[in-house]
Amino acid sequence: MSHDHDHTHELPAPAPMTPDDAGSQALAEALHSSFAIVKVVMGLMVLAFFSSGFFTVGPQEKAVILRFGRPVGEGEKILLNSGWHWSYPYPIDEVVKIPITEIQKVNSTVGWYATTAEQELSGEELPAGVSLNPAVDGYAITADRNIIHTRATLYYHIENPIHFVFDFESASNTVQNALNNALLYTAAHFNVDDVLTRDVAGFRDAVLQRVSDLTEQEQIGIVIDQCEVQSIPPRQLQDVFSQVTSARENRNKILNDARSYENQVLSQAGAQASSVTNAAAADRARYVQSITAEAKRFSDLLPKYESNPSLFAQVTLVQAMGPILTNVQDKIFLPQRADGKPRELRLMLNREPPKPQAAPSNP
Repeated sequence: MSHDHDHTHELPAPAPMTPDDAGSQALAEALHSSFAIVKVVMGLMVLAFFSSGFFTVGPQEKAVILRFGRPVGEGEKILLNSGWHWSYPYPIDEVVKIPITEIQKVNSTVGWYATTAEQELSGEELPAGVSLNPAVDGYAITADRNIIHTRATLYYHIENPIHFVFDFESASNTVQNALNNALLYTAAHFNVDDVLTRDVAGFRDAVLQRVSDLTEQEQIGIVIDQCEVQSIPPRQLQDVFSQVTSARENRNKILNDARSYENQVLSQAGAQASSVTNAAAADRARYVQSITAEAKRFSDLLPKYESNPSLFAQVTLVQAMGPILTNVQDKIFLPQRADGKPRELRLMLNREPPKPQAAPSNP
């Protein structure tokens, strides 16, 4: 009885598997494997996504992280120094690198005739044509109302990256506009001869000063290192300007030769005047010295004369007559008479020489 009861509670045997159930199980296993692969791939993609946020800043650079267009940080903390850094990848963050010591270059876009960089590198130029075409050819007008072609190249480096990046939509274009303004403005304050020949350095310095003033007013955050300016006359008038330049050079040569001759003559005249002046000064010194010695000698003799005039006169007479009578053949001395009366002296000057006596004749 109880055996029958236990038999009634036994589980039924599983039904045999059909082909549809085996396919479902295989599909489920395949999906499970695919999901596992997808998870791994997604994990790798997320890891690669965040790893792509690492970046380096060079030793001559600064960097700024823009998060949805706004800088991350405040003040000086906005700027990232050289080294490794991390930010959210694009489009969340954007990294802007700023070369702070690298020399930047900008060229003017006004004042020069139509040409291309390839033509300038090859040395090829388009024909000048009969006249200047204002639609394509740039030019500048000088203070004396002449037309010239002029262009400039400006070299600068960034001193304040924050101003340079955030205060301007395109700071390099602002620098270029300042250079264009300076070129045309300065040309309008110089005569054509000064721009082309006589004061080329002054014109360049004036352009540089104008660019410096404009960039300082705008507070672009740059430091200007150098400015190169090139100016030429219109190509249609090149021959005329060459003739004028040649005439000016000849004029300058003649003036220089004249100044050289003038300096030579003045130098010779100065040397001669100096020689005459020195000779006169030497003669004057000797004459004054001689007169001074004579005056001293007479001053020294005065006490002797005052003490005994007669003796002084005799001594002086003897001293004076000594040199005189040295080579005299006949000497006559007339002493003073006792009575003080003068003596009379008669000399026969043209006496005839004695005649030789005739020899006695022998008988």
